Amino acid sequence: MEAMEVDSPVELQGIGQPEGGVAAPAGDAENANAALVMSDSGSSTEVDDDDDDDGSAEGQAAAYTPPRLPATWAFSQRAVGGATSTPPIRRRVRQGLRVHYPSQTAAPSRGFPDFLLRAPAASTAEPESGSATEISESEDEAEGEEESTAAAAEPIDPVPPAGSDLSATVQPAQPQEAATTNSSGTAEAERAEAQVQGVQVSSAVLSPSDENEGDTCTICFEAWTTAGEHRLAALRCGHLFGYTCIQRWLKAQSPSAKCPQCNKKAKRSDIVLLYAPKLRALDNTEQESLKKSLEQEQSLRRKAELESAQYKIKLQVVTNKYGQAQQELQELRALITETSRNLFSSTSSSSSHVLSLSQRADGSRSAQYSFSKAVLVSQAGGCRVLSYCEPLSCLLASQPSPHTTLVPGCGVKKVSVVNMRASQYVPIHSKQIRGLSFNRQNDSLLLSAALDNTIKLTSLLTNTVVQTYNAGKPVWSCCWCLDNSNYIYAGLSNGSVLIYDTRDTSTHVQELVPLRSRCPVASLCYVPRAASSSFPCGGLLAGSLEGGCFWEQVNEATYRPHVLPLETSGCTDIQVETESRHCLVTYRPGRSNPSLRCVLMALTRTPQQESSELPSCSCEPVQTFNAGSSCKLLTKNAVFRSPDGGGTLVCAGDEASNSTMVWDASSGGLRQKLPADLPVLDISPFSVNGEHFLASLTEKMLKLYKWE
Repeated sequence: MEAMEVDSPVELQGIGQPEGGVAAPAGDAENANAALVMSDSGSSTEVDDDDDDDGSAEGQAAAYTPPRLPATWAFSQRAVGGATSTPPIRRRVRQGLRVHYPSQTAAPSRGFPDFLLRAPAASTAEPESGSATEISESEDEAEGEEESTAAAAEPIDPVPPAGSDLSATVQPAQPQEAATTNSSGTAEAERAEAQVQGVQVSSAVLSPSDENEGDTCTICFEAWTTAGEHRLAALRCGHLFGYTCIQRWLKAQSPSAKCPQCNKKAKRSDIVLLYAPKLRALDNTEQESLKKSLEQEQSLRRKAELESAQYKIKLQVVTNKYGQAQQELQELRALITETSRNLFSSTSSSSSHVLSLSQRADGSRSAQYSFSKAVLVSQAGGCRVLSYCEPLSCLLASQPSPHTTLVPGCGVKKVSVVNMRASQYVPIHSKQIRGLSFNRQNDSLLLSAALDNTIKLTSLLTNTVVQTYNAGKPVWSCCWCLDNSNYIYAGLSNGSVLIYDTRDTSTHVQELVPLRSRCPVASLCYVPRAASSSFPCGGLLAGSLEGGCFWEQVNEATYRPHVLPLETSGCTDIQVETESRHCLVTYRPGRSNPSLRCVLMALTRTPQQESSELPSCSCEPVQTFNAGSSCKLLTKNAVFRSPDGGGTLVCAGDEASNSTMVWDASSGGLRQKLPADLPVLDISPFSVNGEHFLASLTEKMLKLYKWE
């Protein structure tokens, strides 16, 4: 510590003199004018007293020997009454701790301390623990006057215990003597208390707190800095120190220097300065362990998902095989029943059967379609084809994009049959859509064909296109293979039919080249295999403007063509009813027939007569239905089982009357005429929750009719 100089006439009371002894006059002590230096753990306090008495005092100083100074030096009072005025005190003060003792009657001053009290080590006592404690104290004027007029106190032990009562006992004495004795006793008591409390404060300051452990150097226990000699530095092992501390540490221990914390070998060149304003290390041990456990869980989850997917595929394969076996069993049972019926039936039984069918038809005349609701699909028009998605219970109508600037092209509009409202538009193609189809897997996968030379598979669960095939030509029609859902068909504008395997995303696997003309394939329908004596085979029925052709599927990769005996011109659409093995062929008006005709034909298969000849497939007309005299659009009609199960219904759009015509296939009579505001382009029957509906699509509207 620095030394403190105090220039002031101070009256000293000898230690160890008997109580009531005569104090030396202030002016007789010549040595009091000299500077007194006291040791304080390496620091000193200098007190310079100026001469303020006359020359007569010098003579008395020679006869009087000043007593030895005590172990501490204290100033606790201002000048007592009757003393000469005190000259200004000259101080050189170092910042220290301010201590307010219990003996003080007033709070310490907020300003600079009036005096500096040190606790040095006297020659008769052991020195303190390496560091000095500086204590500043200020006395009020009232306290000084009170103590100057008090009586002399009893002698006080040099080192009283901390916190003891330091009040002095007042005894009657001379004013000058009492003031001197009181001053000396009070100083001794305060000095002892300050010494004990100062050591406690020093020990508290030197011990680092738990909160600042991460901000202090582990060598000197001082906070490191961001600049200067004690700036933050680190060794290669990662431990942090003050730069000067670790430099001195390594220099003192060289050449076998080690890290003070981990005892790893280190050298001065390993010291790295860290440029961090404030460094705090976060404990992320738990976080890292959680990350590892999360990665393990994710790995196990991926493994479980992979196994689940494999088992799902196996389950699907087994389910498909079971379905095929069950279907074959039903076909065999139906074939046995039909064969036995043909063997034991007679002409009368056939007549009675026809009569029962007619009676059923007559009884079903009471039930018919009634209008349910009309839904606006496209305000601008442009709707073309219609299809029903059974898993989602919604109708899909093709239309141009309602926002051509943002989303150009064409797509489909979802119409929920639960609340009979249009819900979403799904963009798919860039040009007009000509065909929509679903498979029997109920996976909500839509097959669409368009004039942009592509066919696409769209998942209606996510409203996204999952697969695109480029046919190279405009596609007019499409359908699924009902015997194997892995194959799809696309009818092109040049009359060819392309076969795609959904497991092969590159290109088509086979092309069916037309035998006659190269007219566009306007319609495609797949006829599944069935246990029927008249037509058991399965294959693809392709219709063009110049006729139709049945591609019999011999095996998975072989197709045998059979040209159907249809009219050579004017065929606009061919639809199939798979249960009864009938097809509906639509002809537009011509010179020989001025009206629209819908001909119901039964598919037949000629048995093999000789080994060299192959069985042939053909069709025979059963019933003809006539409509209006206009047919400018390639409309799509429908043939399906009657909702009451009593026969077959035929539905076709009539452009002349802007209506939907409903005929009974067994009698050929017109059952209903459902009006529409525009020509009907497509018709789709469907059932929801046991209720049967009929949907007809125009250019803008979708009308729904309920069977009641």
